[in-house]
Amino acid sequence: MIDLNGIQLRNRLVTSSSLLGYGAPKGRFAITGLSPLVNFVDLRRFGAVTVRTVTEQPREGHFTLRESWGPTDLPEFFRLYRGALQEADGGWLNAFGWSNIGVERYFDEYFPRTSEQNRILSLGGFSADEFSSLVETVNRRAKPGELAAVEFNVSCHNVNFDFSAIIEEVLRRAVPASRFPVILKLSPDFDYLEHARLAEATGVAAISAINTVKGLRLDPATGAPLLKNRYGGLSGRAIKPIGLRVVSELREAGIKLPIIAGGGVRTFNDVREYGWAGADACSLGSEAWLKRIWSLPFAPLHALHIRRLIGQVEGWSPR
Repeated sequence: MIDLNGIQLRNRLVTSSSLLGYGAPKGRFAITGLSPLVNFVDLRRFGAVTVRTVTEQPREGHFTLRESWGPTDLPEFFRLYRGALQEADGGWLNAFGWSNIGVERYFDEYFPRTSEQNRILSLGGFSADEFSSLVETVNRRAKPGELAAVEFNVSCHNVNFDFSAIIEEVLRRAVPASRFPVILKLSPDFDYLEHARLAEATGVAAISAINTVKGLRLDPATGAPLLKNRYGGLSGRAIKPIGLRVVSELREAGIKLPIIAGGGVRTFNDVREYGWAGADACSLGSEAWLKRIWSLPFAPLHALHIRRLIGQVEGWSPR
């Protein structure tokens, strides 16, 4: 086990929030809600699996909570999906907008089925009251040792909210109330140095850097935005240099908290590069888990690459 300031990880490679849904498929196989590659990767091997951001109440966001889709419904499903996720310029632009089933349903339906995983639960809210309530629910529903940490997502671009206005009160009130270590997720589009200093001052255990980068793509024929929300969060290979810069700047600014770095991680060399920049662990996100539809028959090969990467990271130390 790896101890990051009280956060117990099985190794230094975790999964990013959202890509693996709630950590388990609805049925026997992952078809929707999780990357199809999950069918061929044992999630128990990761240092931790970060669960899709959950809120107090269910949210459709800019997508849908509908779970049953018949053959005749598929055109509508793909229409909604295209409005929330687009491949863009060496990365992926998404605007799901915290589409999730809510914290109570997560604990009722998925938490018992993922007990063999090491879990990080991502929490999202629009006020200190909401984060405090979420922490109370997590404290009530999860026993000590059942979660590696909770992640405070106060940097999402897809919900059209200025988190800078609430972050100090959120950390001041909700961090001390949590019985689990807290990870603060930073965005390069906010004042991440100031937020990291707030994290150190309020007892946050670690930093996740970075969240997606706010971006925009327009239809070249019409000028219409490709995403339903107009703006979205850019992830994948395109943001790796930004992620490296942020991690390096955090260390240059004297931030001592452990950093879980992410943004464009594909290979073991990417992991080592983030380590040299100052990271203590890495997260595997869209660069690994999202593939073009035509390449999905090759999912077992893509998954083989992920399994090999886990093996490489199991013996890795950034220092």
